[in-house]
Amino acid sequence: MAKRMFKSESKRLLDLMINSIYTHKEIFLRELISNANDALDKLYYLSLTDENIVFDRENFSIRITPDKDARTLTITDTGIGMDEEELDKNLGVIAKSGSFAFKQEHEKAEDVDIIGQFGVGFYSAFMVAEKVVVTSKKFGSEEAFQWISSGADGYEIKPTAKENAGTEIVLYLKADTEDEKYSEFLDEYKLRSLVKKYSDYIKYPIKMMTTRQKLKEGTENEYESYQEDDTLNSMVPLWRKNKSEVTEEEYNNFYREKFFDFENPVKVIHTSVDGAVSYKSLLFLPARPPFDYYTKEYKKGLQLYTNGVLIMDKCEDLLPDYFGFVKGLVDSADLSLNISREMLQHDRQLKAIASRIKKKIKSELEAMMKNDREAYESFYENFKRPLKFGLYDNYGADKDFLVDLILFDSSTEEKPVSLQEYVDRMKEEQKYIYYACGETKEKIAKLPQVEAVSEEGYEILYFTEDVDEFAIKILGKFADKEFKSVSDSASEQKEETREEDKDLFAFMKEALGDEVAEVKGTTRLKSHPVCLSSTGEISLEMEKVLNAMPNDQKVKAQRVLELNINHPMFASLQTMLTEDKEKLKKYTNVLYNCALLMEGMPIEDPVAFSNDTCDLIY
Repeated sequence: MAKRMFKSESKRLLDLMINSIYTHKEIFLRELISNANDALDKLYYLSLTDENIVFDRENFSIRITPDKDARTLTITDTGIGMDEEELDKNLGVIAKSGSFAFKQEHEKAEDVDIIGQFGVGFYSAFMVAEKVVVTSKKFGSEEAFQWISSGADGYEIKPTAKENAGTEIVLYLKADTEDEKYSEFLDEYKLRSLVKKYSDYIKYPIKMMTTRQKLKEGTENEYESYQEDDTLNSMVPLWRKNKSEVTEEEYNNFYREKFFDFENPVKVIHTSVDGAVSYKSLLFLPARPPFDYYTKEYKKGLQLYTNGVLIMDKCEDLLPDYFGFVKGLVDSADLSLNISREMLQHDRQLKAIASRIKKKIKSELEAMMKNDREAYESFYENFKRPLKFGLYDNYGADKDFLVDLILFDSSTEEKPVSLQEYVDRMKEEQKYIYYACGETKEKIAKLPQVEAVSEEGYEILYFTEDVDEFAIKILGKFADKEFKSVSDSASEQKEETREEDKDLFAFMKEALGDEVAEVKGTTRLKSHPVCLSSTGEISLEMEKVLNAMPNDQKVKAQRVLELNINHPMFASLQTMLTEDKEKLKKYTNVLYNCALLMEGMPIEDPVAFSNDTCDLIY
């Protein structure tokens, strides 16, 4: 039979199919299995209206047969099959999709769930095969035909014999090269893993004869090989079942196996949404972050399926960064995929799904906080950092969305508290939401400024994460209450501006030079003689955080040294101003360095500090 030429500028277009469209060569198996699924779906649909077709799921199947000796890989289905005309149209015209035509013809039928749309998936076979032979017999026909091609040079179709309806595709694999090992696609383990990865939820059984080992009869340590027919795929996706049909153990097993975690998730979110964009999702909140969560290597995202076929392993656009710890998947038939079905062509549907998923995750977390506070606090302890960063990220775009999920340690409560809980307990005359920054809540509690505010009966939020104050600055207010640091120099606490103290403050300011913006007196300190505060946009804590970053640009807050005028030390300073100015300079340096130490900040000249302290002792 004469060779026929591909239509649609065959050579150039087929070369594009083989070398440019698909990212990974292994995708060919997904594409051929999806085509086989479509052939079975078409026959199943006909069985709904033709009583002569008896649907038997065991007989409606896909089979994979590797032959290492012949270097062939065969994919067989018992679907609707093709006649000579269909072989010529569907395989001879690149981008001619029989599945798409069938879908259009029966677009109103609810049972039609065709995967292939573009008519190019079949040609992915040429990425790994030097020759492809397709043998097909259409259901109800007595004739069978064979389509044979070695690539862009063309193809031939000839009559052949085939007992049953369906299609058999034989790939004659290319020879291995230094860069490409095509023979791996003949390995049983490799084929099994590819089916599990891409086609686990194809709804028809995918079968393969698998080699097993068993103890040879009559021996103690001799084994013999035998063949066993295995079904490689799960077929029914867990997320397509009703929630009432799935047990907690099934959810947990699925999560641990699918996402490689040794712990059960703390929360399962199983949803089915119908609307402008319909989808099903199965999401999991892990018990703790993966080991690489805070590294550059970590990649967030949900698995993306369409009709049970994996399209993307990690679709980053489905999750905001602050929910990047969420594991799971989304399955939707409404997505506009590109021609290779490896990525999305348009993002309108994806944005709609992502928006709903984001809201669903938040609502589930809020419900956990309300109904199982202990579980939420345990979860929050492990994931508070990304949630807080979400307040600050992208110039606070989602601050109002996230703020109700945030907790902080408190000076009055034994458990972390939300901002709403803080505001609900505020005194009637209280103007601000007070907070204090430090390395740990124990160290914060010892700060002089904390003592003063606590004695007024005000609750203080403890900020122990480096992102905390930045997030609060972006937030600005909560429930119309402004945030105020206890280390803010512009505190509402009383400040002393007596005329007789001005010379002392001026002298101490001159002694410290540019180290401080101001020296002043205050009555807000109780038992402590001195504290360090700041004025302006950059706080003391921000200075520490920013200067800890790996860059050469150092920042400095406008530091204010505050002296407790009611402390006995203050009278000694006034005496020294008139009697011993050199001694006052040393006291000034010691007090300033002590204030730095209390704030957890480094001393610029530890030797001078030590010498001044020793001189004052003796």
